[in-house]
Amino acid sequence: MKKEEILKVFKDTGAILEGHFVLSSGLHSPKYLQCALLLERPDIAEKLCQELASKFRDKKPDVVVAPAIGGVVVSYEVARALGVRSLFTERVDGKMTLRRGFKLGKDEKVLLVEDVITTGLSTKEVLEVVNAHGARPIAVGSIVNRAKEKIDFGCEAKSLIDIDIPVFKNEECPLCKKNIPITKPGSRKTRP
Repeated sequence: MKKEEILKVFKDTGAILEGHFVLSSGLHSPKYLQCALLLERPDIAEKLCQELASKFRDKKPDVVVAPAIGGVVVSYEVARALGVRSLFTERVDGKMTLRRGFKLGKDEKVLLVEDVITTGLSTKEVLEVVNAHGARPIAVGSIVNRAKEKIDFGCEAKSLIDIDIPVFKNEECPLCKKNIPITKPGSRKTRP
């Protein structure tokens, strides 16, 4: 799929929100990518995740892991396309962990996936979990990369599309200065 096709899917599903948003990182933005609105459509989720999986097929991962909640569907669909297991991590008392009986074997090759990467914080937390279990992170994939700069995950990283959406620190936010009401659509407690 080309970038234009993927952006059209975001627009057609209403997954690009406009307004004043506080991201999980604590940064502010005039746009928010609500992937849940496109992933609620199994046909779209399958197509996008098959495309993402194709970028990593040659890596031959043993398992796909993602952070809950945004990455759960992505992990499942990418793993299905690759014919491997799908796991997700969750925060317990603020710390990312594997629960629900999920296990990672020593030296298992792990593909980490996300819906959207902005600062890479959640992905890095998942990397810590993978490393703590002795498994080997081989790559990071996301549907969208909206990071301003390249993030070093210690392994290859690829996304379906890179989108440049402005973000602002709270104290520098022009939307705050205009008193535009703010919304926090993410699932994680906002960082200070």
